[in-house]
Amino acid sequence: MEAEDPSPLHRFVVAKHSIGSIFDQLLEFVRTGSVFVDEAVQNQDLGPVAVEEHSLEMQSCAAKLAAIREVLLRRHMKVAFFGRTSNGKSTVINAMLRERVLPSGIGHTTNCFLSVEGTDDHEAYLTTEASDHRRSVSTVNQLAHALHMDPRLDSGSLVRVFWPKSRCTLLRDDLVLMDSPGTDVTLELDSWIDKFCLDADVFVLVGNAESTLMNTEKLFFHKVSERISKPNIFILHNRWDASVTEPDYIDQVRKQHMDRCVSFLSEELGVVGPEEAAGRIFFVSAKEVLSSRTQRTQGMPETGEAGGAMAEGFHDRLREFHLFERTFEEFISHSAVRTKFEQHTARAWQITEAIKAVMDAINIASADRKICCLEEREEQRDRLDFVRGQMSRLSDNVKDRIRTLTDEVAAKVAMALLDQIQSLPVLVEEFRADFSPTPETLQLYKSKLVQHVEERLVGCLAHRCSLSIFRDIREAQKHMIDSVRPLVSLSVQQQLSTPSSSFEMTYDLTLAALCADFRENIDFQFSLGWTALVTRFIGATNAKRALSGGERGLKVSSLSGGKGFLMKQPAQRMLLCPQEGPAFKDEVLVSVATGLVSVTSRASMVVLVIGGVVWRSVGWRVIALSISLYGLLYLYERLTWTDATKERALKKQFTEYAALRLRAVVSVTSSSCSQQVYKELTATFNRLTQRVDLSEAELEGSIRQLTSRIQKLEKTQRKSKAFRNRATELEAQLEAFSARYLQVD
Repeated sequence: MEAEDPSPLHRFVVAKHSIGSIFDQLLEFVRTGSVFVDEAVQNQDLGPVAVEEHSLEMQSCAAKLAAIREVLLRRHMKVAFFGRTSNGKSTVINAMLRERVLPSGIGHTTNCFLSVEGTDDHEAYLTTEASDHRRSVSTVNQLAHALHMDPRLDSGSLVRVFWPKSRCTLLRDDLVLMDSPGTDVTLELDSWIDKFCLDADVFVLVGNAESTLMNTEKLFFHKVSERISKPNIFILHNRWDASVTEPDYIDQVRKQHMDRCVSFLSEELGVVGPEEAAGRIFFVSAKEVLSSRTQRTQGMPETGEAGGAMAEGFHDRLREFHLFERTFEEFISHSAVRTKFEQHTARAWQITEAIKAVMDAINIASADRKICCLEEREEQRDRLDFVRGQMSRLSDNVKDRIRTLTDEVAAKVAMALLDQIQSLPVLVEEFRADFSPTPETLQLYKSKLVQHVEERLVGCLAHRCSLSIFRDIREAQKHMIDSVRPLVSLSVQQQLSTPSSSFEMTYDLTLAALCADFRENIDFQFSLGWTALVTRFIGATNAKRALSGGERGLKVSSLSGGKGFLMKQPAQRMLLCPQEGPAFKDEVLVSVATGLVSVTSRASMVVLVIGGVVWRSVGWRVIALSISLYGLLYLYERLTWTDATKERALKKQFTEYAALRLRAVVSVTSSSCSQQVYKELTATFNRLTQRVDLSEAELEGSIRQLTSRIQKLEKTQRKSKAFRNRATELEAQLEAFSARYLQVD
């Protein structure tokens, strides 16, 4: 009974699954990494952390891995059987399959290439190169047998036989057995090798134990060794059961075949050493093994051929065939793993190294870029702190300067206005206009006078103050701009204009409103009349107070130049108004006494002097003379009270009134001018502050952008490190695979 040990070929299946799993992980890893690299390339905000070459490299790696993965899925162990016609190649394959699958028999049977591989289907079938149409496996004789061969097939054609894996354990482990026509029936050996042999893992040379190796067989393997470096070759001396007929020479013949085959493998081909070559040469009888295994499958005892008794030495030959199969399976399992997977493992290693290089480059570039961004962000933060600190100090400085300048403007305008008030008589005297005492003309005259005086005052103020004030404003604005310029960005600096030249100082004296209640007094008043004397002696204010009390007294009529006027005598007023008492009397007497000393009217003084002299010299005549002179003086003054005199009186009254009212608004006017300067400078500084705020906003936005960019770069670094670590993990898996399956013990 044959042992049911696990097949060494299963090692290939396990290795294929393992390397396939690694490549699946690699492919998924590279595709994910390719997306990451593409995003890094397209993300301009990160800067040049990844370039197009990195993306192309990742795409190339993904394409290579996908191609290798497809190849790995189709990989299987392939054994090619070659030899001369009728040496029993098909029988050896059938014996290994334990069923009569391929056509066999005497003479030239196989006239094309036949491959046998496993299928998960329960029914066997076959296909040809010309069509993938499935045919019954029973037609294999019609297609491939030399006696019944389909004329559409030649020796270089391939028929693929798919045999259920459930019926043959040998085919469960991705093993393909390739049968071939005899090497002595064609000269197309080169095309055979190129088409069917370059991917073969093991070559089995099936020889005839009744004859030695022929040159045609040697020629074929010489050609194989030219294309494949050190091909793996086994030599089966089939039909060794014929040696039973000559037991005396069996050992000598076996040694002869062994020596020649060892010499062929080690010396002629140079594929193995002599000792190893001996382990690849076997003496078997495939026909006996096939018959025995067929009978066993059918539940019959293992007898020899045609149901007869076993031939002498059958068990030895059966053990030799078992040894061939076991040695072949162990060898092809290790050999196929290396030949099928070693190169792809090396390529996968190269791909992981390329990916690690890409990720290292991205990581380094991201780290460098992050350092630059950190430094730039720190500079921006320092810049922002500097701008804010400088702006705070500048704000205090500007406020102090504006306050000082507005105080200087107020003082300058107040002084200039006071000087202009002193020169008000000159300004009034300069006024020229048609004068008439009629109410309509008089009102128009006063309006023009007010307008003239106000224009001249404003003009003089502007001449004295505006130029220097404007110069001071320009200097203050220039100082603000120069102080702010270093605090704003270049883009904002270009928006900073020179100090505004449109500012104009306005001096709104509102003289018309101030003099709206001005009431002139241009009625004729005799200089020696009672009202004039009282006014002259005690002043206008006291005179008005003294005279106003007489309204409750007696009205005394007096003819003065044809015009009546009310005169209140002090004695009468004192009598009629006793409630004012002695205090008021004393006040009036003192005022009269004091006023008499300061009489300035020339005519009145002349009359008094003359009257006194005459009184002393002539006595009673004084009265007559005084009355005469008084009358003459009155007549003179009445005749000289013309429109020009009235105009002069009005101008004098207006000058006194306007001066009084203007002095009252000096502080208001100067304060208004200082407020104009304050508003202009404050508006300028506010505009500059807005520019600084804009620069601060730009700095803050830049800091936020840099922070976001730094976070993205850190994320890119983390991802690149993760991808590199993942590549290292996959390399570890490749290394473990290599140590387990590829390294020779």
